[in-house]
Amino acid sequence: MQIVLVGGSGMIGQRIAQEALSRGHSVTVVVRNLDKLTLEHERLRAVAHDASDSAGMQQIIAGSDAVISAVAPPLDNPDTLVTVTQQLAQATLAADVQRLLVVGGAGSLEVAPGVALVNTPDFPDFIKPIALAHDKTLSYLRSAAPAALAWTYLSPAITIEPGPRTGSFRLGHDQVLFDAQGQSRISAEDFAVALINELEQPAHTRQRFTLAY
Repeated sequence: MQIVLVGGSGMIGQRIAQEALSRGHSVTVVVRNLDKLTLEHERLRAVAHDASDSAGMQQIIAGSDAVISAVAPPLDNPDTLVTVTQQLAQATLAADVQRLLVVGGAGSLEVAPGVALVNTPDFPDFIKPIALAHDKTLSYLRSAAPAALAWTYLSPAITIEPGPRTGSFRLGHDQVLFDAQGQSRISAEDFAVALINELEQPAHTRQRFTLAY
């Protein structure tokens, strides 16, 4: 497949690119700062561009099979993530591409019926604006995204960090997945595995899903 990966210079984004390349896909990575992208590959193309520029993104996306958004909310104005996702959805459809996979957050996952992780007493205050921006992005996809857009939103476990690529994990939907020790964790490498699995064999179209060990 021809994949456009927006925001591919971060911890998760670069691992998504690596996973896709390892399976024979071609990847166009769209970033603001090319200096932050350390990955090199013959099937990798890097483009410096602002994802909020819908017209420019439409040209970049044209001819691809799918778009993956790994855009991280800026710390000084996290709600711009919602606007960027809206514009990216519009650019994707305008380029005659239907698939949009979004790297989401864990804060909107439920820890109990009707109780989101972000609303629990111990949730760190400094992360809350970012978690809420991810939640608003999911709300947009669920309630206002164009019907023609085949979107998927993947929330990680509570803890996501670099680690082994095992290919072995559990999938869920809207609830946090905990292991027998009460932990919720996933490596960024296995997160990338799950996302590219979904790209290749769609099972959660217009849905959110999550994963953990």
